[in-house]
Amino acid sequence: MKFIETSIPDVKIIEPTVFGDDRGFFMETFRTELFNQHCGERVFVQENHSKSSHGILRGLHYQTENTQGKLVRVTSGEVFDVAVDMRKQSTTFGQWVGVLLSAENKRQLWVPEGFAHGFYVTSNEAEFVYKCTDVYNPNVEVSLKWDDPRVNIQWPLVDGVLPLLSGKDEAGVAFADAPKF
Repeated sequence: MKFIETSIPDVKIIEPTVFGDDRGFFMETFRTELFNQHCGERVFVQENHSKSSHGILRGLHYQTENTQGKLVRVTSGEVFDVAVDMRKQSTTFGQWVGVLLSAENKRQLWVPEGFAHGFYVTSNEAEFVYKCTDVYNPNVEVSLKWDDPRVNIQWPLVDGVLPLLSGKDEAGVAFADAPKF
């Protein structure tokens, strides 16, 4: 596996080595020792799998308690995946990283605790799998507004059409008003 730096040093792109032939492929998607060496020691306690259609945007989510680090990847389709630094003491506070993750490129993104996270589906549909360092707790979840002008994420909206959002994400909180770490 290759661990690739991003503009936010704590967020990493993980690129597997893929062994393929006419029968298909094999790749290692996670190894504790390598992950801990490059991303810091973590224990994953929950794994989730979601499916979304073209144009859906999920996020930007984080929890103020039961803070979750997320190791994310796409098993079908393609998404534009985003992490926003919500850590007040960080030199990259309020900055974001966006990466295309797809079943084809097989890349993963490590989003540490203290970040808001979301993704936008650029393919007809996408299946998204992610490991978490803590359990989901809806009582402490925050949804940061996806189009907050302070954060200014450059979402690759297909044909400029606004994304489909859940009610929770539609009512997302502005960065200025959002709880920080």
